[in-house]
Amino acid sequence: MEGWARSSLWGARRLWAPHAHMTRSRVVCGRPLNLWPSSGNRRSQLHQIFQESFCIKIQLNYGALVNLTKVRNKIKFTGQPYSTSQTVDPEELRKFQRLAHKWWNEDGEYAALHSMNDIRVPFIRDTMLNLKNDHELGSPLFSMKILDVGCGGGLLTEPLARLGASVTGIDPLEDNIRTAELHKSYDPVLTKRIQYRACTLEDIVEEGSEKFDIVVASEVVEHVADVEKFIKCFGEVLKPEGSLFITTLNKTQLSYVFGIIVAEKLLGLVPVGTHDWEKFISPEELERLLESNGFSVKVVKGMLYNPLFGSWSWTGNTSINYALHAIKSSMQEELDLKEASTEHQQAEANIRTAS
Repeated sequence: MEGWARSSLWGARRLWAPHAHMTRSRVVCGRPLNLWPSSGNRRSQLHQIFQESFCIKIQLNYGALVNLTKVRNKIKFTGQPYSTSQTVDPEELRKFQRLAHKWWNEDGEYAALHSMNDIRVPFIRDTMLNLKNDHELGSPLFSMKILDVGCGGGLLTEPLARLGASVTGIDPLEDNIRTAELHKSYDPVLTKRIQYRACTLEDIVEEGSEKFDIVVASEVVEHVADVEKFIKCFGEVLKPEGSLFITTLNKTQLSYVFGIIVAEKLLGLVPVGTHDWEKFISPEELERLLESNGFSVKVVKGMLYNPLFGSWSWTGNTSINYALHAIKSSMQEELDLKEASTEHQQAEANIRTAS
């Protein structure tokens, strides 16, 4: 590849220097592994997914990533992260701080997140188009206020802003925000549409000065310390009938195998220790938490990553990765839910008294 690589559909994703060269070695698909002697159904499921996505690690060689080096050299990184937030896990902050300067290397540790934009951005865009009666041509998210929670270096923030939205990206790591700010500065359009803040979701709640049309938490829920508190905060920053978009990992044996053993230890798609399986959450549990906090879940769909091609696709299987769209109840619906909850509690109290 010579000269400047073409940008992606929603904005520059590669930062190649002129006359940089990339060579990609061929990869050989691995045979399905007999991971455990279980039921035929599970073995069949594993076989199918391995056929679609398992391969020997792709080796990438680069001639010159001069621009990425310049970006890294411009950023001053700070000491150990610390947070008193109930939802932020200090250990998670330490893990991500080590990678703060690597967000915009499309073929590095965050390659899978870069390619995830190919399905998660259209998912958000198309969902909102179906909910809106009118929109501007070329700017389907125009006039919408979006909060990107755990924005990192701005990988999802930027394409959402390019669709016309006014986006606030928040992240508890100041180093991530510095990386995001620097990359945003290369495009005057993004400078006008994006605001980055080094803060937590709880900080936004406490300020109480702003409500959003859309809240996005992509690949974040599996890293928080208190999911229930996190979900509650979503409801407090969204407008009534606002939309919430979440992508995360299911808590299954398959997600452990592919999300940790394969992704971290075999293929090295992400650094070892990136994920903690105990923090993964099933769609059923996430839906329960959302509904108990005034949300109505509209869509849950599976996502599948193919490391052979470095691409994501939608699937009917939610056993590894999945995406969710929920809508915050309107004011009247919230009142009805509270009234129903109060009546239910009163009925239970009456039963206990009678017995």
